[in-house]
Amino acid sequence: MEIKDQYDVIIIGGSYAGLSAAMALGRAMRKTLILDSGKPCNRFTPHAHNFITHDGKVPADIAAEAREQVMKYPGIDLMEGIAVSGRQMENGFEIVTGSGRSVYSKKLLFATGVTDELPAIKGFEACWGKSVVHCPYCHGYEIRDQQLGILANGAMAFEFARMISNWSSRLIVFTNGASTLSAEQAEKLLQKKILIVETQIAELQHNNGYLDNVLLEDGHTIALNALFAKVPFSQSSNIPHDLGCRFTEHGHIEVDDLQRTTIAGVFAAGDNTTMFRTLSAAIASGTKAGAMLNKELTDDSF
Repeated sequence: MEIKDQYDVIIIGGSYAGLSAAMALGRAMRKTLILDSGKPCNRFTPHAHNFITHDGKVPADIAAEAREQVMKYPGIDLMEGIAVSGRQMENGFEIVTGSGRSVYSKKLLFATGVTDELPAIKGFEACWGKSVVHCPYCHGYEIRDQQLGILANGAMAFEFARMISNWSSRLIVFTNGASTLSAEQAEKLLQKKILIVETQIAELQHNNGYLDNVLLEDGHTIALNALFAKVPFSQSSNIPHDLGCRFTEHGHIEVDDLQRTTIAGVFAAGDNTTMFRTLSAAIASGTKAGAMLNKELTDDSF
């Protein structure tokens, strides 16, 4: 008996990696469903950078143009919603959506991104993606030579400070509590005239998300134009874990060079697989995943 809502591939996540994979699959004449929640990882960022032909554009505009191009291929369906559960079946997979609908496919691609876990510092969330940023390659040039901060501690703070010093010599490391920098690391930073502030942060004072000052718990304020921060993250979907996919020590879905997870028929692409979170990298991994999914479908049937 034919199963209703049967696809070659279900792509969970319709942002850059997912759309890129969908284009490859659409052009390969594969029946594909994109299931998208409409909440891309970079929705807080006003402009995209370090992406040739799109440098400086609004991320939502890039995504809208990509979606329009992808949906021109007749084999592609787009469903708004979230995937709440999934299971492996004899000949593929079942995905259940938040509305209770079940859809089926021979293969799965998780392009679900990650969820950043922001610290409970007043003003942090409002500034996230605008003047509190995670990637110097995406944002560093626009804030070059300004008064910049780094919110990190220990080895991460040291390595981050070394990198950011190429964009500005006016740096302050905020450890937000007792420093865990080694004596050698602290001395090296001080030699480079990089101030280390251990007092906890009470608030990021800002104007519509753009930093003015860091208010410390002791009442002192430090003027700051932007703050780099490495924040923890969690996977945006629990389904890869439920299916038995293996994860790296950093919490990313483990994939091989062809974007295959450790579960046969399940692929992953984009921010959920790598620390290198850029639009171009997400798109490249999505294109590769789409091509490799098509190859597997061909190998299975020919």
